Amino acid sequence: MRIPTDRYTSPDIQAQEREKIWMRVWQVAGRVDEIPEVGDWKEYKIFDQSFVVIRGKDGRIRGFVNACRHRGNVLCVGSGNAKRGILCQYHLWSYDLDGNLKGILREGAQGDFGKDGLSLVQVSVDCFAGFIFLNPDPDAAPLAEFLGDGLPELLAPYHLDEMVTVLNVRESVNCNWKVVMDAFEEGYHISGIHPELLRVIMIDPATVRYRFFDNHSVAVAPFDVANVDKFSPDEQVEGIRGLPETFPSVAMVLPRFDELVAGYRGDDGTLLFPEGVTARVLLQQATRDTLTGMGLDVSGLTDAQMSDNHGWVLFPNFFMTIRAGEATTIMATPHPDGDPNKCIWHITSFMWLPEENRDVYRAKLVEVEEPGSFKYFLALQQDYEQMPRQQRGLRSDRLDHMALVREEIVIAHYHSVVDRYLAAETNS
Repeated sequence: MRIPTDRYTSPDIQAQEREKIWMRVWQVAGRVDEIPEVGDWKEYKIFDQSFVVIRGKDGRIRGFVNACRHRGNVLCVGSGNAKRGILCQYHLWSYDLDGNLKGILREGAQGDFGKDGLSLVQVSVDCFAGFIFLNPDPDAAPLAEFLGDGLPELLAPYHLDEMVTVLNVRESVNCNWKVVMDAFEEGYHISGIHPELLRVIMIDPATVRYRFFDNHSVAVAPFDVANVDKFSPDEQVEGIRGLPETFPSVAMVLPRFDELVAGYRGDDGTLLFPEGVTARVLLQQATRDTLTGMGLDVSGLTDAQMSDNHGWVLFPNFFMTIRAGEATTIMATPHPDGDPNKCIWHITSFMWLPEENRDVYRAKLVEVEEPGSFKYFLALQQDYEQMPRQQRGLRSDRLDHMALVREEIVIAHYHSVVDRYLAAETNS
């Protein structure tokens, strides 16, 4: 498959994406636990459009166009609580949590102007796996239809809705939003950008498994030492111990992992694994034991899900790696100034913890103002530094397309979905 480079650099194509993708598709606007109480709200922005999601008295989360029906003033900036309703600071018009116009300044003096028809403009909002999804399209199909059959069932055993945010960072990056998505949709770059992962990830296209949905996909490559039979048990163990540099939450299970490893070490310190036992197998057992010991139910997850990160792509801008007890998401949106050579990326990591421990680890949003000032964990930092380099190359006048190889099948599927949306007719 060949992908034209102007898809990443052209203002005209980005304008098409605005109308045919972003104004038509379900997208993640936040986490449910960001607005836990009645009246809690947060703003969601895409391009020049602003929306507000708010929790009503009935506990339901609703979404509205973030503009007063009087003179269009923006109502909510950032996040907050409006338990008594939303108040426009311009002329003090007020709305209840269902979006109904509740009162206006000196209402009796304003005459009959059709107050009943001036509720906030509602937008479609739904929740899945602890995420708040929003769709700007007034004719949006249900979120369940967009997700498709099978996807919710595959994610349910991870209890993603119970995970707590432990990393939450957002900043501007000098690349197109699809460069971000492409970067996380293949493992072909691991040998070049993440060589330390070669100790624990087997780079063998024959072992990678994929599942494709209408708009979305999931892929997994086993966390295992390549040619494991050629490495000593000690070398396997050291590979696993190096994982926290790339996947920090692995540190939580290392104490149990070391206990299991010690059971195979002789009096002279020699480590011997019997047939069927590898460092990968012990990592799986350590993960299951640790999570179970924390009172968490992992009975719905396989041994492979204890160790292997599954890479989910939810169109248009959501990538997630998830395994037992943890997940990391990367979301990329077009830059609000309209420049196709920039985007906003939003990194969140989650851990599944007992309820009494969640507030201790909960992280607030970090808005990075100075590029490069925030240091991500190793693998993410490597991608962060690579993506702007690719964007500079994509802007070359003589380079008119990218050429994909078979190991980039997820990128090919993703761009086939982009093609479908861009080719669709719209009412505008």
